[in-house]
Amino acid sequence: MDFSSPMKWIELLWAIFVLYWLISAFKRKRTKRRESVLQRLLYTLPPIAAYFLVARPEFRYGWLAVRFVPDGPAIGWLGVAITAAGIAFALWARWHLGSNWSGLVTLKEGHELIRTGPYRFIRHPIYTGILVGLLGTFLEDGEMRSLVALAMVWLSFYFKARREESFLAQEFGPGFIEHQGHTGMFLPKFSS
Repeated sequence: MDFSSPMKWIELLWAIFVLYWLISAFKRKRTKRRESVLQRLLYTLPPIAAYFLVARPEFRYGWLAVRFVPDGPAIGWLGVAITAAGIAFALWARWHLGSNWSGLVTLKEGHELIRTGPYRFIRHPIYTGILVGLLGTFLEDGEMRSLVALAMVWLSFYFKARREESFLAQEFGPGFIEHQGHTGMFLPKFSS
């Protein structure tokens, strides 16, 4: 594999991310409650559409193919650095979440409200890390279709996070409300 291009490094970073996710998915608590399939569609369809938007060459036309950043090696390597930072942040958050993690909106048996690591400041740091990673990846791509895809994924994460927060508020009551008051959804909260 030729690692002289930024995109090859970005592909390697995402492969590491997926590998870690797959391995860590084996250590999860049993599910106590989960959302319905219909509720899940609200946040699963936008990332799938976003993937096809950036992966399929037929979407590379008109204003979707216009570059929002100039093409060049500096932009490409900046994209690699931002992707690496986002993925590292998501992995750090996933590690702190431990066996409470699920790819779906669920409550686990013995579910815990995590307040360590990035969860001290952000309620959904995995989404933050993934969004930052995608921003870096899409910066390297540089086309408007990537910005549209990023907005679609952000919207998906927003709906999913709201649903998760509904579950957590029901499970942890005042403890979660207090945590919500001191943390931001995707970014740290700078005022209380």
